[in-house]
Amino acid sequence: MEKITPTAAELEVLNILWKEEPLTVKEIHELISSSKNVGYTTTLKIMQKMTTKGLLNRKANGKSHLYYATYKKDETRGRLLDRFIDSAFSGSASSLVMQLLGNKKTSKEELDEIKKVIEQMENETNS
Repeated sequence: MEKITPTAAELEVLNILWKEEPLTVKEIHELISSSKNVGYTTTLKIMQKMTTKGLLNRKANGKSHLYYATYKKDETRGRLLDRFIDSAFSGSASSLVMQLLGNKKTSKEELDEIKKVIEQMENETNS
């Protein structure tokens, strides 16, 4: 079964749930509406569609429902990144990294972290 890739609005809901789940529609709406103007029914509709698509699971909790993300954060981000690399960089991860490092000022700490990841990957490849 192919896993569904979330839209930007759905990803916003998922990011909230990955930090703290389970939550109700009301709780998620309050968190979203703290940073942008969105109606409760819009949040509800997005979450209903996400449930239908299989991105969310829900469990009855009195008169409301508690929502859970179906897929883990790393799994979803990996799929999104793979799709982005394929479509925008013809499948080349190095092109993505070069573009990213060329477009944005990277701190010494971030460069050190990147170097550690590369060294770790090289060590795993040579093992």
